[in-house]
Amino acid sequence: MTHVYWMEAKCEFLKLLRMRVYSLSTVLFPLMFYCFFGLAMGRSPQPGAAMPMARYLLATYGAFAVVGATLYAFGIGIAVERGLGWLQVKRASPMPPAAYLVAKGAVSLAFGAIVVTLLFTLGAAFGGVRMPLGQWLALGGTLIAGAVPFCALGLAIGNFAGPNSAPATVNMIYMPMAFCAGLWIPLQFLPSVMRQAAPFLPTYHFAQLALGVLHAPVQGTIMEHVGALAAFTMIFAGIAWIGDSREQEKVYG
Repeated sequence: MTHVYWMEAKCEFLKLLRMRVYSLSTVLFPLMFYCFFGLAMGRSPQPGAAMPMARYLLATYGAFAVVGATLYAFGIGIAVERGLGWLQVKRASPMPPAAYLVAKGAVSLAFGAIVVTLLFTLGAAFGGVRMPLGQWLALGGTLIAGAVPFCALGLAIGNFAGPNSAPATVNMIYMPMAFCAGLWIPLQFLPSVMRQAAPFLPTYHFAQLALGVLHAPVQGTIMEHVGALAAFTMIFAGIAWIGDSREQEKVYG
């Protein structure tokens, strides 16, 4: 049984790796942003804190990278495969039903881990970022674990969006959600209306958790942000379940 899960994850990873639109954009886009904003500002302190921007933005661009890897793999991948009828083939096969989703989740985390590792390398080599090993590991673990709510969001998008509209739908959700939550530039630079709306976004709570690992000033407590992300996960999973039920009714109803 374990072999089936492993083979499904391996095939999913190779498929996305060979899709240059996914693999290159998922890895290079966050790295490019970090070079422009994190490394270009170098060791200048983040406003309101004695923390270099290169270190501060490791957390936010790490979150940005993980969210993108997850939403594109789930949202677009599931929508396209659903449109091609591939999901029906999977359901008709003897493969465990959970293997498909577990493989997509594992591969999303793998790509997220790759880009986070590259971000850490850039920060350490060119941004002058220095932290204890435990803090590096804690930040990386927080970023990878924080992908769970966005797996559920991607699943919801994939179950509702069509194969042609899925890329636009993901971008319409992903980009504004990242910008308004302060993942591109610190919240202090954003207009007040965006700062007030940020706590209603899952990306905001994700970024606050990552920043908390770096001991940067954050709003609220760790448990409040964990609880908010858990609530978003349940909401997105419920929406995904509704979309899947609707799809089943169309096919078998």
